[in-house]
Amino acid sequence: MSNAAPLHHHARRMAGRDPHEANRVSTPLELLFDLTFATSFSLAAGQFAHLLAAGHFGAALAGFGFASFAICWAWINFTWFSSAFDTDDWIFRVATMVQMTGVLILAIGLPPMFKSIEHGAHLDNSVMVLGYVVMRIAMIFQWLRAAWQDPAHRRACLTYAIVISVAQIGWIALIVLDLPLRPAFAFTAVFVAVEMVGPKLAERKDGGTPWHAHHMAERYSLFAIIALGEGVVGTVAALSAVIEAQGWTVDVALACLAGTGLTFGMWWVYSMLPSAPILHRHRGRSFVWGYGQMGIIATIVATGAGLHVAAYFIQHEARIGPLATVLTVAVPLGVFLAGIYALYAYLVRRFDPFHIWLLLATAAVLAAGVAAAAAGVDMALCLIILMLGPVVTVIGYEALGHRHQADALAAQGADATS
Repeated sequence: MSNAAPLHHHARRMAGRDPHEANRVSTPLELLFDLTFATSFSLAAGQFAHLLAAGHFGAALAGFGFASFAICWAWINFTWFSSAFDTDDWIFRVATMVQMTGVLILAIGLPPMFKSIEHGAHLDNSVMVLGYVVMRIAMIFQWLRAAWQDPAHRRACLTYAIVISVAQIGWIALIVLDLPLRPAFAFTAVFVAVEMVGPKLAERKDGGTPWHAHHMAERYSLFAIIALGEGVVGTVAALSAVIEAQGWTVDVALACLAGTGLTFGMWWVYSMLPSAPILHRHRGRSFVWGYGQMGIIATIVATGAGLHVAAYFIQHEARIGPLATVLTVAVPLGVFLAGIYALYAYLVRRFDPFHIWLLLATAAVLAAGVAAAAAGVDMALCLIILMLGPVVTVIGYEALGHRHQADALAAQGADATS
């Protein structure tokens, strides 16, 4: 019998997919869904870079933290559901289209949210919440449909639907109350906790859902690539700034090499995580892994925004000095690399002493880039130095680290080729 996909997309029963399905890859619909988040990240990074260049660091961090959670959580909700219950029938497709519409509305609401935090009065997240309402209505429908048609996973699906509904009521109440910034962020922390506890209850207490480990690892890697797109945007901005200020000079080549090399190096480092084989063998580690990825994705986007800040500086449009400018790249890059090492250690349940030397060498490289900026070295050269930060990990892994990873996987009973 042929296993080819059907030629139509008629409604079919929504049942849990096989979590051990062979050759499971991202679908074209999932890739199309991801495109809406490229727009969201672009707007968030642009607003973040603008506030950083203006020296409004507190507002920049608060706004970017809020935006990063909103964007990542919207993506996570759909992605884990799709891994477990994707039917690819017309009902699933239309519901996904509705969610994509919600993501775009959320993206439109990012600039006013950043602006409200910058001015320090009230948190203006009304448009963002409207986007969430659109997404959540579709998501609740999806979970209820799965609960109705798949009795084996009904409890978990109903838990997801209930928690999402409760959290959504909270977000709407936040708009109605129109609280000042500090109380608004306090309420936000509560709703974030509600959002994040839902999957824990559903997956641990109520039987869980049949998500696919290799599929999820691939989905997150593709999400990271979308985030890395901000590094490309930041590189283009830096290049344009150098050309506008100096014409076609050596600095143009250095800026191009720095931005491209930094983005490529971060991708290489991210790809070293043994996510798929570990999650395939130890599904319980998915929570820390999945939630930890939000921080890693945010630092990737923030590094791209830092490159954009460097462009503002080169164009003499930044109100901050060269040291602060370089720090907008060095700090998120350092947090990204530290996060990768921490997540790796969590996955394999061991700390590799070799990583201490790699981390020290990385810290020395980043410190050299910051010191160069403090000494008045040209911005393009400072970025070249920072570009070498991920290179330390890449060389260490390719020379020796891959052997240590093979040993760690074997100790965990995980097969890197499975």
